[in-house]
Amino acid sequence: MKICKKCILPETFPGIKFNDQGICNHCLRAEASNVDTDEKKSEYHDRLDKLIESVKGTSGSYDAIMAYSGGKDSSYTLKLLMERYDLKILAFTFDNHFVSPGAWTNIDTIVDTLSVDLIKLRPPWAVVKNMFCVTSQEDIFSKATLLRASSVCTACIGIVKSFALKTAVEMNIPLVAFGWSPGQAPIQSAIMKTNPALIKQNQESIKKSFPADIYNSISQYFLPTEYFDNYKDRFPYNIHPLAFFDYNESAIMDELKKMGWKAPDDTDTNSSNCLINAFANHCHLERHKFHPYVWEIANMVRQGVMDREEGMEKIYSDQNQNMVEYAKNKLGL
Repeated sequence: MKICKKCILPETFPGIKFNDQGICNHCLRAEASNVDTDEKKSEYHDRLDKLIESVKGTSGSYDAIMAYSGGKDSSYTLKLLMERYDLKILAFTFDNHFVSPGAWTNIDTIVDTLSVDLIKLRPPWAVVKNMFCVTSQEDIFSKATLLRASSVCTACIGIVKSFALKTAVEMNIPLVAFGWSPGQAPIQSAIMKTNPALIKQNQESIKKSFPADIYNSISQYFLPTEYFDNYKDRFPYNIHPLAFFDYNESAIMDELKKMGWKAPDDTDTNSSNCLINAFANHCHLERHKFHPYVWEIANMVRQGVMDREEGMEKIYSDQNQNMVEYAKNKLGL
């Protein structure tokens, strides 16, 4: 299989083209843009500093709600926001019934160390099982979405994002924070005011994507229609600071280990918290012939925050079949 000589995108990735040197069109476009990365990151540092200064302590409740999985990136983001800005944060964990036991220990350790409040959302097993059984076997979301994540992960993170936003609106929390890696979301979206009209449109799209019985079983995690008008002035800013803070995976894990965080030994190479991720990756590879994390990791290689060799290992090493079988058996597939 042909793989870009500069990043790690394969020839099976939709729309990819290679020049005579084996460099893909995505790398060539990134080179042509010639953006001053350091200047851009400095600009976003200043923007976040000013935003937090303007909203801190104004809500009467929390300054931010953090989508917290217990993985390395969300743990580090929580640490960064607490230590740099001394925010009052409500951490929110979605219990999808596949959170690693080690991740639960890490969650308890980190929130206790940082003195952060934590809430968990745990849907009934029948609801989650039905959702994951369908998304592991069918592509119910748009083709554009599936370039960046598997159907299983897209369904899961859709609930996380919607419930975090719903809680922020209900509690008048001005910030919703995410631990996206620099490869998951571009710096341009790292500080963004949520738009009620756009969120309403996206939510309708999600509703149409799910089979009716599944959406009806999870609809309570999404925003009621009246919120878009009644609470339009409460819609928060979304932030994902790792897009413009220094990012080095080894250094991040070293910092977290000082706090008692431990890398789980039962997750795959692209997750440090989830036991269904390997199966989700397997299903996506079977149907689409490219790894659902390859876009994220290729971006990180292109940005210089991950070595190409490490990126190749994460994407093209043998998948852990035991983890695949574990999730498959649990779902009864």
